[in-house]
Amino acid sequence: MTLVLIGLVGGIITGLSPCVLPVLPVVLLGGGSALGRDSAPGKDSAPGKDSALRRDSAPGRDSAGQHAELARRRPYVVVGGLTLSFAVFTLFGTLLLGSLHLPADAIRWLGLSLLVLVGLGLLVPALGHLIERPFYRFPQRSASVGADRNGIIVGIALGAVFVPCAGPVLAAITVAGASGRIGWHTIGLTLGFAVGTAIPLLAFALAGRGMSRRIGAYRRHQRAFRAVSGAAVIALAVALTFNLSDIVQRDIPNYTQSLANSLEKGATAGPAAPGGGAGSSGAANGAALAACQQAALNGGSGLEECGPAPAFSGIQQWLNTAGGKPLTLAGLRGKVVLVDFWAYSCINCQRELPHAQAWARDYASDGLEVVGVHTPEYAFEHVPSNVAAGARRLGLTFPVALDNSYGTWNAFENQSWPAAYLIDATGQIRHVSVGEGDYPGEEQLIRQLLAAAHPGIALPAATDIPDTTPSDPAQTPETYLGAERQQGFDGPRYATGRFTAPASPPLNSFALAGAWTIGQESITAGTGAVITLAFHAANVYLDVGGTGTLTVSTGGATKVIRVSGAPDIYTVATEQPARDAVVAIRLSPGLAAYSFTFG
Repeated sequence: MTLVLIGLVGGIITGLSPCVLPVLPVVLLGGGSALGRDSAPGKDSAPGKDSALRRDSAPGRDSAGQHAELARRRPYVVVGGLTLSFAVFTLFGTLLLGSLHLPADAIRWLGLSLLVLVGLGLLVPALGHLIERPFYRFPQRSASVGADRNGIIVGIALGAVFVPCAGPVLAAITVAGASGRIGWHTIGLTLGFAVGTAIPLLAFALAGRGMSRRIGAYRRHQRAFRAVSGAAVIALAVALTFNLSDIVQRDIPNYTQSLANSLEKGATAGPAAPGGGAGSSGAANGAALAACQQAALNGGSGLEECGPAPAFSGIQQWLNTAGGKPLTLAGLRGKVVLVDFWAYSCINCQRELPHAQAWARDYASDGLEVVGVHTPEYAFEHVPSNVAAGARRLGLTFPVALDNSYGTWNAFENQSWPAAYLIDATGQIRHVSVGEGDYPGEEQLIRQLLAAAHPGIALPAATDIPDTTPSDPAQTPETYLGAERQQGFDGPRYATGRFTAPASPPLNSFALAGAWTIGQESITAGTGAVITLAFHAANVYLDVGGTGTLTVSTGGATKVIRVSGAPDIYTVATEQPARDAVVAIRLSPGLAAYSFTFG
């Protein structure tokens, strides 16, 4: 219920935000009868259709009554179709496109194509009947049902176009889709969001119906108004296709952004943590683990009672074990185990892993086993050879489990990279660490558990690995570039095409110039492709893959970085000390950029 409420409130906020502007004209038009048929009997109807409708009508109901009923129902039909298609496309669109190997923006193009067809159907009645023909097979319980078909099509088209507005739920659905676990948590969140969005849109549609009732000329010239509506729908589709509507949207302050951002954290917390936890012995154990995870987020330290550690599950392959044989927590009983969740192109993980490697090296003979669980954040991180190469570059020698199905991630109810779970010799989780930092404190807990498991043991001196965790609170946050989780973009709608960058993007944002193909996880450079980033940090890293060059310009200096192979992190800018700066990066065609991270 918490997730449903989060989705509901987030949907209402989105329905009132500038994101709704591109679809608002059609919602207003759809609320009136401008998108319907003429009220005069027989006008613009396909042969035989009016007679069929009259046979299904209630006795004594005339065409004026039918038209009045249609006018009353139309706002609900349009918004209902929008809500249904929006929920379906948002929930299953990413999975469907991935399974069919279709472009990431195929849903948007489907919606735009439907809008053009609806517009043409309004201009040419015969074409309109042809478009509606598939709906004739549905049972008709009243005379106005047939005329509602047009409204249903409009709603479906708008729902497909409106999918990119689903910002507050996309992060949750990304994890659910990547793990193949779309359950009641994700469904509840998505449906709540769709219904919440429908509430203000329905108000707009009802307002459009009210306006149509009050305009006398509208009632006398419905055919002309319908033609004008058709032209308006086509014009809107063209504007959306070429991102012309963003000129208006971009100039209007996003007055709801802070509210939406405050809900996103709550939205992403639920689907990745479905209740009692796979492998736990009940709700109490799940609650204990959740309490330890919350303590870690609040900066807690010390040994705790977090419940029994769940088994490794869904592991595709093991690296750095004898003959590639799998490890089990049951088989490690008697040892202190550190389970470390990471991803090889995660800069936060790259700063944390040297400490885990040092502990694995120095305390192995004293009974410590470090197990790295590699759970991919991007599609390229599912490839075992890429992970193996990344582990070699980082100098990792401890066992690594490839958790491509998110089985172990979900068993531990984990929600972030990096995250570490310290397990004592009896198999109980005693401490959770989330993110970077506090390595001396974590090492001290390891030493305490080793001493408890082996009383009288003489432990080596503590490791001395530099802590490179950024401490500047003004540092620019991680910036994703793929459409699925993009944030901080300064420019028109984020869609495949040519971009013109502004003179200088504001701090903590980026702009594009040249030709770009916008994908779900990454953006691929075309001719003249440049990313301009305004940041505050000491170091800037770009996660990029392919074969080519990065031409980096910052502070009046230019350097060329050669890129080859699977995606990885490249240092593109260094500022000492950290300060506000701007970097421009020209990517050779074919390179795919995933995200900026900072240090």
